[in-house]
Amino acid sequence: MRPHTVPMRGRYVHPRDGEPFFQPYGQDPTEILYSIRRDVLARVLVEQAAPNVRFHFNAPCTGIERDIPALTVTGHGRLTPDYIVGADGAFSTVRQETHRGLPADFRQDFLDWGYKELHLPKTDHLEALHVWPGERGLMVAHPNVDASLTCTLFMPYAELAALPDVPGFFRRNFPSAEIPDLADQFAANPVGHLVTVRTSHWRHADRVVLIGDACHAVYPFYGQGMNSAFEDCVVLDTCLAAHPADRAAAFAAYQRARKPHTDVLADLSEDNFVELRDRLRSPLHRAKKQLDTLLSRAFPGRWHPLYTMISHTTMPYGDALDRARAQDRLVLRTALAGLLAGAAVLAAWKRRRHVQ
Repeated sequence: MRPHTVPMRGRYVHPRDGEPFFQPYGQDPTEILYSIRRDVLARVLVEQAAPNVRFHFNAPCTGIERDIPALTVTGHGRLTPDYIVGADGAFSTVRQETHRGLPADFRQDFLDWGYKELHLPKTDHLEALHVWPGERGLMVAHPNVDASLTCTLFMPYAELAALPDVPGFFRRNFPSAEIPDLADQFAANPVGHLVTVRTSHWRHADRVVLIGDACHAVYPFYGQGMNSAFEDCVVLDTCLAAHPADRAAAFAAYQRARKPHTDVLADLSEDNFVELRDRLRSPLHRAKKQLDTLLSRAFPGRWHPLYTMISHTTMPYGDALDRARAQDRLVLRTALAGLLAGAAVLAAWKRRRHVQ
């Protein structure tokens, strides 16, 4: 996989007013992310699959019978596997058919922002995630192996669908993003929706189980959607190996192990949207990030910024958030103790002066 990726060592932030600046992801040189085009990833996975795995393209699942189990696939009729793994995305047919008639809680939250993909021909700062923050428009760009950038523009959906002066909007908000055929790309590419999915039922008996976006779609702003789906595969495989004679128990163990953490990821992804849109330009936010970096340098192996734990370790998402909150409480208590100590010293000094 590595030859098809571009390492990203941090964020390259392009403020609307001011000079661009670089924010490294971490102090350790191994704390980097890898950018890969989704179509390239899909091709590599197909090429590297086991010889007995068969792929059928343009053959969507149109329905399932959860208790048999059986599924109906366009062009292939009715199939009867041992069990069904539903990996068919946020609007999963497998999930809908599995829940039908059952008391299954389900919730989907659409962000009132949409997105549109664009292509920027080249960049001078390749090994970074490029971010153009803004309250009414946010653009994020991932580098490609040909030195181009795949850009995603996020805006309030209604505005994005009817932007009257695209070149003018970019000149005002993203002056450093030079896209020669911007108007043509903007007109040709559709507006996408952003959705979070939560559901109480990831499985049905020993016959159906859901993975990835089918059971926990998240907003893309933490860059963990694909990683969390791959983690599902690892955990599900581990649970099946641990319960070789009881697939229902394996499916139940898998959901218990994963759901609390994917719920946390959904919240983190929503919060990171606000960070990318608003906080990156805040001096206070940058100071907090710098403090996190200083503490991680001072206490290596003991102090870890939240982003580092989420993106550069296999620590479960909920555990990472709990640890980050504990670190925040420690900083707050230390700062408060310092203020109280300072106030006590100042009061003692004033009393001494008064006595003299």
